Amino acid sequence: MRTVSEEVLVADEDIAQLDAGDLEQLKAAAAANARRRIRICAHRDPSEPLHEMVIVHMRGVYVRPHKHLGKTESIHVVEGLADVVFFDDAGGVLDVIPIGASNSGRVFYYRLAAPSYHTFVVSSEFFVFHEVTNGPFHREDTVFPPWAPEEDDAARVARFQERLASAVAGSGR
Repeated sequence: MRTVSEEVLVADEDIAQLDAGDLEQLKAAAAANARRRIRICAHRDPSEPLHEMVIVHMRGVYVRPHKHLGKTESIHVVEGLADVVFFDDAGGVLDVIPIGASNSGRVFYYRLAAPSYHTFVVSSEFFVFHEVTNGPFHREDTVFPPWAPEEDDAARVARFQERLASAVAGSGR
């Protein structure tokens, strides 16, 4: 396994494998870094045509709303609970989908086939999911809307997260 940053690891074996012990190590690593998240990429290089990642987010993590141009994205929840919030181009909430592991009674898998602004609101201590998308990765293919605060603006992020919590609570799901 190769470390790219405190948030990104790359499995460089021909057969990428994860077990329960690996998940515990990933959760500990997420808890130890400032942004409370980590991912392990099963693809070795951003230029590959298929990208698979196991991602860990902690409760309270801010995932800036974004959409992916020319990408399809699927999420399969391994552990934990979250809500996926989808927005219109002006920042209005279009939908909230409660997601969780298959034994949670929530949706445990979704596939997003068209660009749509979205984010996660994590409600469990850890939220672990397997994400698959098409590559190659180009940073400019991820679009952030002007109404979503940048991560380094703590006051705006806090207000935005309060708004998201209200939207989730008001969704009736």
